[in-house]
Formats: sequence, structure tokens, C-alpha cells
Amino acid sequence: QVQLVESGGGLVQAGGSLRVSCAASRSIFRFNVMGWYRQAPGKQRELVASITLGGRTNYADTMQGRFTISRDDAKNTVYLQINSLNSEDTAVFYCNAKYLGPVALDYWGQGTQVTVSS
Repeated sequence: QVQLVESGGGLVQAGGSLRVSCAASRSIFRFNVMGWYRQAPGKQRELVASITLGGRTNYADTMQGRFTISRDDAKNTVYLQINSLNSEDTAVFYCNAKYLGPVALDYWGQGTQVTVSS
């Protein structure tokens, strides 16, 4: 079991930047993939970016360029840097941890709200 706690969301003006963080209650070395998802009002949750245990990153096609995912294993924390924010980025951002062993495990944080004002 692991708890994922997101932080860093808030109200930001369009064009600004924000970094959201996901702190895990135990070592993130346990998880094959850490990821960030977002869910905008009235829409389905969608992948933003993910990062593997080996540091390989993957971004959703529509997220290329403005989002950067990173990890600090010593702090058990994963970050998502978001630049050039626009109104379509208004969403709850969720952290996810996946263990891809014989019994797959999937953990979610409670989310952090990002609101972009125009």
C-alpha cells in the first residue's frame, strides 16, 4: 500500500507556469511507472505524462512540449512542470503509481486542482 499526495495546484494566469508534486509514502522504486493524469470538468481522465523506473518519459500526443515530468527518487517525489498554461489546462491533476508484477497494482492520489484564468 502507498499513499500519494499531490500538491502545488492553484489559480494561475494564462501563460504562466506551475509545478505540481506527488509525494509517495514509500519508495517509488517499488513502482514500474509513475504518471500524471488530468480530468477536466465534464471530461474523462486522461494521461498527461509518465516516467519509468529507468527514467524513460512518455507524453500524450497533445501534451508534447509544455509538460515535463521528472522524479526525485531520494525524495520519493514525482513532479510535473507545466508551462504556457491555458484555459484548457484547468483540471484536477492526479498522480498514479503502477506496479506491473504478477499481480498488477495501481494507486491514485486525491488530486490537485489547477485553474487557469484568462
